[in-house]
Amino acid sequence: MSTPRKRPRASVRTTAVAAATLTALSTALGAAAAHDSHPHHTTREAVLAAVDDGVPGITLTAHDPHGPWSTTAGVADLRTGQPRTPADRYRVGSITKTFVATVVLQLAAEQRLTLDDPVDRWLPGVLHGNGNDGRLITVRQLLNHTSGLHDYTQDPDFARAHFTEPGFREHRYDTHAPPDLVTIALRHEPDFPPGDDWSYSNTNYVVAGMVIEAVTGRPYDAEVRARIIEPLHLTATSVPGTRTGIPRPSARAYSKLSETSTTGPTHDVTRFNPSIAGAAGEMISNSTDLNRFYTALLGGKLLPPEQLKAMKTTVPVNAPTDDARYGLGLIARELSCGVHIWGHAGGIYGSLTEAATTPDGTHTVAFNLNGDWTGDTGAILEAEFCGTED
Repeated sequence: MSTPRKRPRASVRTTAVAAATLTALSTALGAAAAHDSHPHHTTREAVLAAVDDGVPGITLTAHDPHGPWSTTAGVADLRTGQPRTPADRYRVGSITKTFVATVVLQLAAEQRLTLDDPVDRWLPGVLHGNGNDGRLITVRQLLNHTSGLHDYTQDPDFARAHFTEPGFREHRYDTHAPPDLVTIALRHEPDFPPGDDWSYSNTNYVVAGMVIEAVTGRPYDAEVRARIIEPLHLTATSVPGTRTGIPRPSARAYSKLSETSTTGPTHDVTRFNPSIAGAAGEMISNSTDLNRFYTALLGGKLLPPEQLKAMKTTVPVNAPTDDARYGLGLIARELSCGVHIWGHAGGIYGSLTEAATTPDGTHTVAFNLNGDWTGDTGAILEAEFCGTED
């Protein structure tokens, strides 16, 4: 997965909202003056720069040996000018994949499945047709995106129906069962033979959720709650299923509903049926919870050493300009200063999220942009982990 690149500046604010934004920025700058000795000041500058680029609002919380630190900028609501808060809940998109992979690896530790099981063992006959064959795809290949299964979100008809402005308005509340999403993917031949290459495919994790249910007899969301959310007391984290709203406190979510335009109309896309993403990206959380989750995961509190090692065994991402590597629901990156981080990014209607931690889990950051068309998230990660000069 590539880090979102800096995009052209886009104005998304009315005069009234711009005034509210300036007030929020002034507050953040005042906080900066009060904490000049704290190394997070470069992170704050990167957050402010992203809002200047056109992101409606950002909330960020980091945790390091100095303790927790939060900053916000911009607005939660373009209409009212309400500011974002550190407690905001938001849709985390593909960060859901780390939760799902963790459950699968826990099942492997319990010897209820193995990573080298063919998918057909658990879902007999489900992956077949057009050259797709579940007998040749392993659970491990689902988790590290080497299965070759086509990404259902890339199906042209599906994309037109859901990722354009008229399609979103017509279908935003549709319910999608996991087998139906898989059926869309199986209309296509595999992108490559299993294990021969790497390609990010949301289909992999929809299938992984189905495997969890086949092994445990319970939907994947029940296992995520019982195994991760409740033990870690992630009180802001939820698996919404078909619920269309976001629990408060939360921001509105905004999108251009266009793959090409950063200057067109801005649409409020806060409410929709998240079953369109399912186990590939439906979850809701906040920055404090995400930091706690990744600290526990990398700190060995959720997985035994063997399974954590498997999770951190990576394959190269097939983008020549991307220095990321993909493990099992976990992305490894080396930043410009040589710092290695683990985590995941998540994008879904009106929401871009990043969560990352150092290998020992002692320095974490999680942040969310409530607009999906602009904002240099990579610059924020660089600032937090590399820009530590006083």
